[in-house]
Amino acid sequence: MIVALMRSVRGKAIIMLIGYSLLLIYWMLFGFGRVSHSTYMYNLKPFSTIGLYLRSYEFMSGIWLVNLIGNIGVFVPFGILLPLVFRGNQRRSWAVFIIGVFVLESLQLLLKRGSFDVDDFILNTLGFGLGLGVYKICEWMMSRGHKDRSKQRP
Repeated sequence: MIVALMRSVRGKAIIMLIGYSLLLIYWMLFGFGRVSHSTYMYNLKPFSTIGLYLRSYEFMSGIWLVNLIGNIGVFVPFGILLPLVFRGNQRRSWAVFIIGVFVLESLQLLLKRGSFDVDDFILNTLGFGLGLGVYKICEWMMSRGHKDRSKQRP
């Protein structure tokens, strides 16, 4: 079955999506020395954590980089892979992304291995949107290149 999947772009995207999702789940729940907290941690106030990191005196410590840039960057691949898996169906891609992020944030809260943070959701969405933009640009370039090649043929 895996060999058959690897023969198509969609199949390769499915395999990469599953692998990357498993890696991300590990990172979010167990990676980077995460340990269980004694209390449930959450932030439901938009831009609270983002503002805290941007105003932090520890700006040079790199913590802000991991939390801000990291929360954007790790979700860029989903903006590329989900449209490949769902053959450009943006509604389905967005739905799977939103449900996935909600489940991940909820797991962090319930397992006390992080926090449910609405700011993470905002940053993750920005990353997904950037990835989707890359996907759309590539799709446009490929369709344009295909049209240019067809004009050259006699």
